[in-house]
Amino acid sequence: MFGSKKKKVSRFYIKAVENIPTLGKMTIFVDRETGVNYIQSWVGSGNGITPLLDANGEVIVDD
Repeated sequence: MFGSKKKKVSRFYIKAVENIPTLGKMTIFVDRETGVNYIQSWVGSGNGITPLLDANGEVIVDD
């Protein structure tokens, strides 16, 4: 009952959230295991998620 319990760490964390007035809500998530950044958009009644790319079209990966 009083033993130590390990707190489960979520696989993903939120790196940034931005509300763009005429576009919608953008959220950047990072996968703790792979470091891959994903961008999620909420526009009107729809949403989507995709890997975040740099200027060269490469997936952004945090160390």
